Amino acid sequence: MQSFRTELEDLNNPIVEKDIIELGNKIQLFHEGKIDDEKFRSLRLARGVYGQRQPGVQMIRIKIPFGRLTTQQLVRIADVADEYSDGNLHATTRQDIQIHYVSLDRTPELWAQLEKDQITLREACGNTVRNVTASARAGIDPNEPFDVSPYAQVVFEYFLRNPVCQEMGRKFKIAFSSSEADTAFTFIHDLGFIPKVRTNAQGEEERGFKVMLGGGLGAIPHLAKTGVEFLPEDELIPFSESILRVFDRYGERSRRQKARLKFLVKELGLEKVLELAEAERKALPYKTYPINRDILPEVSPPAPLNGALAGIQINNQQQYDRWLATNVFEQKQAGFYGVFIKLSLGNMNTKTARELAQIVQTYAADDIRITISQNYLLKYVRKESLPALFQALDALNLAQPGYDSVADITACPGTDTCNLGISSSTGITRALEEVIHAEYPDLIHNQQIKIKISGCPNSCGQHTLATIGFHGSSIKKGALVLPALQVLLGGGVSGNGDGLVADKVIKVPSKRGVEVLRVLLADYDANQLEGEYYTDYYRRLGKKYFYTLLKPLANLDNLEQDDFLDWGHNDPFEVIKAVGECAGVIIDLVATLVYETEEKYQTAQQTFNEGAYADAIYHAYNTFINGAKALLLGEDVKTNAQITVMKKFEEHLGNQAEFTFEGGFKAHVLRMNQHEPTAEFAKEYIEQAGDFLNKIKAYRGKQIAETTL
Repeated sequence: MQSFRTELEDLNNPIVEKDIIELGNKIQLFHEGKIDDEKFRSLRLARGVYGQRQPGVQMIRIKIPFGRLTTQQLVRIADVADEYSDGNLHATTRQDIQIHYVSLDRTPELWAQLEKDQITLREACGNTVRNVTASARAGIDPNEPFDVSPYAQVVFEYFLRNPVCQEMGRKFKIAFSSSEADTAFTFIHDLGFIPKVRTNAQGEEERGFKVMLGGGLGAIPHLAKTGVEFLPEDELIPFSESILRVFDRYGERSRRQKARLKFLVKELGLEKVLELAEAERKALPYKTYPINRDILPEVSPPAPLNGALAGIQINNQQQYDRWLATNVFEQKQAGFYGVFIKLSLGNMNTKTARELAQIVQTYAADDIRITISQNYLLKYVRKESLPALFQALDALNLAQPGYDSVADITACPGTDTCNLGISSSTGITRALEEVIHAEYPDLIHNQQIKIKISGCPNSCGQHTLATIGFHGSSIKKGALVLPALQVLLGGGVSGNGDGLVADKVIKVPSKRGVEVLRVLLADYDANQLEGEYYTDYYRRLGKKYFYTLLKPLANLDNLEQDDFLDWGHNDPFEVIKAVGECAGVIIDLVATLVYETEEKYQTAQQTFNEGAYADAIYHAYNTFINGAKALLLGEDVKTNAQITVMKKFEEHLGNQAEFTFEGGFKAHVLRMNQHEPTAEFAKEYIEQAGDFLNKIKAYRGKQIAETTL
């Protein structure tokens, strides 16, 4: 358990060391029964440690900002996966890498190993700002106004460990698209940014972003609204922080299924949310925040190979031609090409990962990108190197054509490892891929139909974005239960922040999912108008038409024994009900809250001493909020948002002499928004928070005494 401390000696980063030591200490306290289960779960989730379906082991989510990896980092992750997990690297739709079957006790050591190459687990899960995603083509996209990569990096670094977003009501997702094509799906994010360029009054080019606000998938998808048509680049950080502060203060905290920003925007309205965000500006540490466009290392193209490429023979010319047509594109940098690697289910074993790293060092720039479709992108490949690169990739089975096509199916791990999975997503994915390659080989050239699959309604596989989507479910037939797939149709990307959410059409037994695809493709082939995209075809004919078309496949009167078995399983299907952890947890134990209040006050003092006055004020603000919530819970008063905590504290405890404040408790706490974050105000505000904490502890003592009489 203590071996990870040896690994810390090489890090030379006291902040990271503190994080890892804290995780190790909390694991020890958890084993000793000295820390509440829910509190511990919240902490480990915010450190990328996630429970999985199999008892006694964890999934580790490795945070890869906007999917950017160096070859050294890829090898480091492969080494860690071999040492601590089962040797499989799973690329996610948020450009993370997940590894599975990890012992909880070894997670601090694992984290320390990753940090040797600046790879973090921090805030990969839980109620935090999740991994910042971006178009994989960023930096080489022929259609981009400018490279959004440094902006994504700045946002990642700024909000990592930021007190504003450590204990929100729910997770918060941010994305950057490289162009109006919106390949990062900004319209399904809490905050989405589309790059724009305009000319200012001085005739100079000015960079900025169209801002999409309040989107999200899940069981109840919402399309984001346009928050700002043009946000200057130096307002990117202040605007984002102001929205996060509003979400932290006003967002739902009791009803987890209603706690995302999309529901707050729906409840208050877009204009009110923006108004509240503007009111936060005075308290921000930065009114503008210049973006360091050179924050990332300069990308160096590979050296020319010249004579080393002579005599390269293509073993499979047909596959090579298809690969060129579907997986390769010319970059905006003349003479260089981007090459996509299509992975089945986003999986790559560690041996292949190391060999891929060697290939990249020879033929591409040291800048690999994980895509949101669970694939990889290599950059700056020279045209003359394409045949040799194909041969090298093909030897590893990494040269499969059909990137971003019908044959390139997005799928979450589902019931393989996830607690929330209902029926298999990976099994049906493999079956569909086999059918597409065997019966519809030309569909590897079709990039307008997207198939996406999730193991449950929560949309980790983005099924609500799919042209043809499925999510895991179940169907009852008398006393028996069989695995099922909910079929969704008509989703997609329109561009520039607009998108389409797929409709739920019909539910069918899982083993009939392949036939669903056959019926849909045959119908489309027979009845489409010339050049008609599938989403337009679906809208033209309507949901009822497709329900009728697929209804025979939903008939349960002709079930066979195989229908009661899920894909890849030989035992009868059963629905396993477990608690998912995607959303973090709600912690409401009074003793835990008082303890946390003390921690927040101590952190406020420490941060003040470091000169980070805005952060110190926010920690003091949370001292007020947590302390008030603790007493309210002791009085059995329920709250569902920070703003509600302040209001109900006034209502239920404001008549107590020790809790009487000029203007009321809410006004007293929210003075933080009326002052610049100066040292003088921070000192005063923190002292008042400390005084409030002492009164909380005294009053809590009285509560306990009264309940034990």
